Amino acid sequence: MKAIATALLACALGCVVDGHAADVSTETVLYSFCSQKHCTDGAVPYASLTDVKGTLYGTTVAGGTGNCGGITECGGTVFALDPKTGAERVIYSFCSKSNCTDGRGPYSTLVDVNGILYGTTWEGGTGESCVNGCGTVFSLDPNTGAETVLYSFCSQQNCADGAIPEAGLIDVNGTMYGTTYEGGTNLYYVYGGGTVFAVSPATGAETVVYSFCSEQYCPDGLAPVDGLIDVKGTFYGTTVAGGINSGGTVFAIDPKGSESVLYSFCSQQNCADGAGPLSSLLDVKGPLYGTTQMGGASAMVPCYPYGGCGTVFALDPNTGAETVLYSLCSRQKCKDGELPKGGLIDVDGTLYGTAQEGGTTRCENHSGCGTAFSIKPETGKEKLLYSFCIDQTCSDGQYPLATLIDVQGKLYGTTEFGGAYNAGTIFSIIP
Repeated sequence: MKAIATALLACALGCVVDGHAADVSTETVLYSFCSQKHCTDGAVPYASLTDVKGTLYGTTVAGGTGNCGGITECGGTVFALDPKTGAERVIYSFCSKSNCTDGRGPYSTLVDVNGILYGTTWEGGTGESCVNGCGTVFSLDPNTGAETVLYSFCSQQNCADGAIPEAGLIDVNGTMYGTTYEGGTNLYYVYGGGTVFAVSPATGAETVVYSFCSEQYCPDGLAPVDGLIDVKGTFYGTTVAGGINSGGTVFAIDPKGSESVLYSFCSQQNCADGAGPLSSLLDVKGPLYGTTQMGGASAMVPCYPYGGCGTVFALDPNTGAETVLYSLCSRQKCKDGELPKGGLIDVDGTLYGTAQEGGTTRCENHSGCGTAFSIKPETGKEKLLYSFCIDQTCSDGQYPLATLIDVQGKLYGTTEFGGAYNAGTIFSIIP
């Protein structure tokens, strides 16, 4: 599912600067992964960071000291980073137990609850239906490094309990809620169309709140990749596929399992309204904001079959009215960014996000190595903050996938590749 090995080799070719320097913000690499032999410090950070009292916590999907035969086969890590000094330490290396029963490949952002970190792994665990395990929910004490698997997915027949969680968790009154990319009681292909689930941290008991693809062609959504947000007791999320136009959905669900589709993407010609949302939503005093990785009104270059390279959108949860605030790749050669996979954050009324590709540099066969950008929601005006890969070796990072976080006026994030060892970075940007 994630072609890490291929991408590591491809990214070693580096990037080429096209000579259009339009960046207006200062970017600093705080840490480059794979700085230790065999990448025992971790490699390929995929998720957002979590700030806990000044320390940044995160995950890598590869590397670590777990039982493995190479960088791409290791189970990944949970790490801590001091943003003031750049000092990184690995708190836990996954796949440290036989057959990776402790989990493997954490693609999720961590959540801190009373000093304990919670997250998911998309492989590993004791479930037997998937080749490498169907994923876990885990807890981790950052002080001791003690990891506990709260639940292993696909513990039920046909993965009715869910399989392959890529998203992080949210804590609601002491219960963890999340999504799985596959599994559930409605069979789609092999493992089902995905779920919303609940797990008790105290007992490890798991409950499926909702199984997607409850009808033919999945009008209720298919394959939720990212996590949920809680707004006054209602959960909101996205599915990357399904809906009445098969372009993905924004959905609402209550903890008892009543689900409604607020919006089905690709409802406009050529998917000008967006398609394929991969990120969590953002609630800002009523409107929900998010991104789609495809679609949009701009078609300066073809991006997948949907024409358009992604959008930033707003949605009224009361009426279901969707508005595209900005279509990525509206500038020549996608200098403003394309294919946003991360979500948005709000800082004093301005939205900030990242795009996996695009920008003022050229990466291999892609139009660019990724950008950080800002959007004014009231005007839809987009501003390029930073284009990654300013030199041939991409020492400043390459391919930002995750949502940024704001800590006292600085934006922190990760890049999947690039850095001094081409295995990803942690960076900061001062807007």
